[in-house]
Amino acid sequence: MATRTPQWTLALLTAATLMLTSAGCKVQAEPGGSATVNPHVTATGNTKTAAQQLDKLVVGKPASMKGYSREKFPHWRSTGKNCDVRDSVLKRDGTKVKLSGCNVVAGTWKSAYDDKTLSSPTQVDIDHVVPLANAWRSGAASWTTDKREDFANDLDDPQLVAVSAGSNRSKGDQDPSTWKPPSTGNWCHYAESWIAVKTHWKLTVTTAEKSALADMLEKC
Repeated sequence: MATRTPQWTLALLTAATLMLTSAGCKVQAEPGGSATVNPHVTATGNTKTAAQQLDKLVVGKPASMKGYSREKFPHWRSTGKNCDVRDSVLKRDGTKVKLSGCNVVAGTWKSAYDDKTLSSPTQVDIDHVVPLANAWRSGAASWTTDKREDFANDLDDPQLVAVSAGSNRSKGDQDPSTWKPPSTGNWCHYAESWIAVKTHWKLTVTTAEKSALADMLEKC
């Protein structure tokens, strides 16, 4: 049986890369010439999919904030001895991350909202892309505390992201109709992430919010 030559291997890798690129995935080269998909580049990997999801989101008026408190969204959930979901996001989103046990003690992070480089975990805020208060106004008020805890610690959807403290506090609980990332180059990813989270958790959007998201997808 013939053995595949390096040219065959190269051809297969090239074909796989082209397939991933055509699907909307960005590829990062690693030492040794292999390639992997970066799962944190986009929420859906496809702007058309995000637009279709946006079209299906239910439009509604924001509910009352009566009864709301952050304590009704318990976070951060433990992920090990003295470690929690915040450590998990810091490890996932950072480069040259150093650990003490499972605690993140050093590394570098690029803020997903304003592109600032953060050189210490103490400079990093972990933002809920869809803020807890916004979730409350758009459906979470009727959830159980357990479900709200799952939402507040959601590592499976693009809901938690490392950002600069300044951008996180500027955002507060605003939706995209009143706040957008300072760096317009991040609008596409932000809109896709917001749409993906609201789709998964079946949360509503306002008319202004939906319009703003559609405009942001134009940046993709």
